[in-house]
Order: sequence, then structure tokens, then C-alpha cells
Amino acid sequence: MMTKSYSACKSFPFRSLTTQTIETSLTQQQPQERSDLLDITPTSNLFASTPTKALILSLVNLRLMSIEPAVKVGSVVMNSPIILSESDSVLKKSVLKIVKNTVYNHFCAGEDLKEVEKTVENLWKEGLKGIIDYGLEDADVSEDCDRNLKEFLKTIDMSSHLPASSVSFGCVKITAICPISLLKRVSDHLRWEYSHPSTGSSSAWKVPSFPVLSDSSPFYHTTSPPPPLTPSEENDLHLAHQRLSTLCQRCSDLNLPLLIDAEYTSVQPAIDHMTYSAMRKFNKMGENVRPIVYGTVQTYMRDSMERMILAADAAEKEDVQIAFKLVRGAYMSRETKLAGSLKEKSPIHSTISETHTFYDACMDIMLQKVSGGRASVVLATHNIQSGKHAATKVEELGIRKDDKRLQFAQLKGMADGFSLGLRNAGFNVSKYLAFGPVQMVLPYLLRRAEENRGVLTSSSFDQHLIRDELKRRLKAIAVLL
Repeated sequence: MMTKSYSACKSFPFRSLTTQTIETSLTQQQPQERSDLLDITPTSNLFASTPTKALILSLVNLRLMSIEPAVKVGSVVMNSPIILSESDSVLKKSVLKIVKNTVYNHFCAGEDLKEVEKTVENLWKEGLKGIIDYGLEDADVSEDCDRNLKEFLKTIDMSSHLPASSVSFGCVKITAICPISLLKRVSDHLRWEYSHPSTGSSSAWKVPSFPVLSDSSPFYHTTSPPPPLTPSEENDLHLAHQRLSTLCQRCSDLNLPLLIDAEYTSVQPAIDHMTYSAMRKFNKMGENVRPIVYGTVQTYMRDSMERMILAADAAEKEDVQIAFKLVRGAYMSRETKLAGSLKEKSPIHSTISETHTFYDACMDIMLQKVSGGRASVVLATHNIQSGKHAATKVEELGIRKDDKRLQFAQLKGMADGFSLGLRNAGFNVSKYLAFGPVQMVLPYLLRRAEENRGVLTSSSFDQHLIRDELKRRLKAIAVLL
């Protein structure tokens, strides 16, 4: 196994500044949070435009998903060979029908564009926007990638037929437009070149980009020098860059920003390399200039803040507006299991408290850059304390709540009370709308069930809000009777 001394790595010239920024962000005195800036009550204001039937269905689904045995059984069933196979058995149809009428309808926007349009229009009536994401995941060969690109383009084009500004972002997974095996190969090269700078770079396929690794990044995936990319692989990588550029250009033509999802550590360096290359082309700096390409920072990663700062500093030097979606992360089980199997320290923070701390610190850094007109950020969080922290920081920095460079986002079916509270406070708020045939989005539903089980079981606050509102409506009816 490769042994690596992090201190022996070649550091970027601004690493000392990066370390200082991290230490300052984690230790600086924070302003007293002002609860009046983000009020999640009364429920009559939060749910004023939500039909009673919708509240009841949400309560039932949230309650179901907060029962741990039910979640475990559901995950096993959805991951079973019968469901994942290509067969069309009666049992499979029955299970998928149950999934469709429960968790699918709760978390997803529909099976086709027509259903998505209805979902977006309903959100728009409630003062919320939609982030549309066609549920395509890992592709194996370039032909699959070409087909997936066509579907992504159709999704982006759909936004032009919806009410103006009702869709805030398009969304894409690089793993759907570049073969997953190739992303792993490219990531291996990027890790090896960073951890062995004396060997130099022989990667003619590399394009101008920003830093994607730091001294604290995990390197245990790559234990020996990776073989050079073959001519066929280099051609496939070139085609992948072209697909991403085509998608970004379509978004630019429609003035619709594009969120690029983060994935697991074995492929993330390659995804960031491609993302930052696209940012250099489509994210211009300037007053009232909206960036097109947003990368994703998973703050449950120990190296997340350092990598974020390195990329942001490099972008600023090139007069590029950095844009990130901040999330906590969705591959905890996978990352911890891989690191454990290699007897390596997990790349994930050891406690949820540490992740919360890093999330809020990354948020502060990005909001500071937003206030200076150097960045844009999507705060994708279900954590109300982080929301209050952000509202306080926004007030302190003098950022307008309706500034398009600042957006909040939550998953459809989760933290709805939080979303509506942010809306009432005057912020731009979107719901993440995964869509596609039920079986195709099963991986997405499994992640919601397995990786976010802690969030689902803590959905008692949402349930509490909905119950209070339903009781209030029943009392109002009783008075009339």
C-alpha cells in the first residue's frame, strides 16, 4: 500500500493563507443569532397556501419514514434482485405501485415532464421554485452518455415553457455523461500527480482547471502509479467535456444556472476537474452577472473547506466567479465502509456536530465572498440552526435577501416548514425535484432512506408543525359548526 506523508506534498502557493482562513473560520466569534430574522411560526402563515389533503399525506409519509424498522425493510425490498431486475413480474409491479403512491410521490416530482410541470406550478403558487433533476445516474459507455445528454437537454428546455423564474436551476450528474470507469481512472491520475509531485505531469488530457485536492484529501484509492489513459479513453474524456459544455451552453442560452452534483471520493477529483474547467468558461465576474456553473461542496468531508478555499482563491485570481452548492453529504455509509476495509481513517467527520460546524464555517466564507460580489452560493440544508445562522450573517454583511447570488434549497418532501419560513423571510427558496420512472430513481430513493436516515428520523419538527396546523384547521371548522 502506498504510504504518504501529507507534509511532503507540494502545496499550492496560497496554502498558508488557506490554513489561516480555515483556522479563523472555525474559531472566530460568531454574532448572536437573531431568531426574528427567520420565524418558523405561526403555522397559519407557513401553510396558508397548502391544501389540507397535501398536509395529511405529508404527515403520513413523514411518520412512515421516521419508523426505523419500516425504513430498513423498505430499503431491503427496493434493493432486492426482483425489483432491480429487468423482469416485469406481478410482484415487482405491485411493489413499485406501493412505492409510487408513498415515498416516490413524497420525494419525487413525477415520472415525466408533464407531471414535473404540474409539480413546479404547484410550488410556484406557494412562492417556491424548482430545481429540476432527471434521475439519471452512472453510465458505463459513451453511447449511454450521449443518450443521457439528450434527456438532460430536454429537461433544461422544459424550463422555458414554465412560468418565468419558476425553475431556479437545472441539475446534472457528471457520472451520467462520462463513463464511471473513466472518472475513476482520471481521479487516480489526479491523486497520484498531487501526492507524487516529483514525478511531474504527463497527462496531456488535462484541461485548465482549479485545484481539486488538498494535503488533507484521501489518497488511499490510488496505491500505485496508474497506467496512462489509452487513446480511446482520452477520446471518451474529450467527448465528456463536450457534453458538459453543450449542456452548459444550453443553460447559458436560457439563463438557467446548472448545479453539478458531487459524488463519492473515488470519482470526485475528476468531477471537480471537469466542473472547474466549465466554470472558467461560463462563470464571468461582474456586477449583476449570474454564474452558470455551480459545483458542490460536501462539508461532511474533512478536506472540504480546504479544497473549497483553494478553488475559490484560484478562481478569483483568474477573474472567474466561483459558485457552489453547499451540502452536508449523502454517501456516509459508502465512504466509511471503504476506508474501514482499507484500514484507513474515514474521510468523513467523526461526529454530526463537526459536520454542522464545518457547514456553517463554509457558509460564512461563501457569504463573505457573495457580499464582495465574487461568488454565488446555494445553501442546501434542512438544518434550521444553519438557516438562522445564515440569516444573521446575511443581515450582518448587508446582503439583500432577494440577491440571486444567494439561494436556499431543500429536498422535495423534507423540511417544508423550514422552506416556507425562509420564503416568508424574503429569501430565494427552491425545492430539489428528482423525476423519472419509479425504477430509474430507486437509487435516489435509497439514498434518501439509507444515507439520510438521521434526517428522516429527526423529521419530528416537520410532523409537529403539520399536526399543529391540522389541529388549528379542525378547531376553525368546529367553531363554524
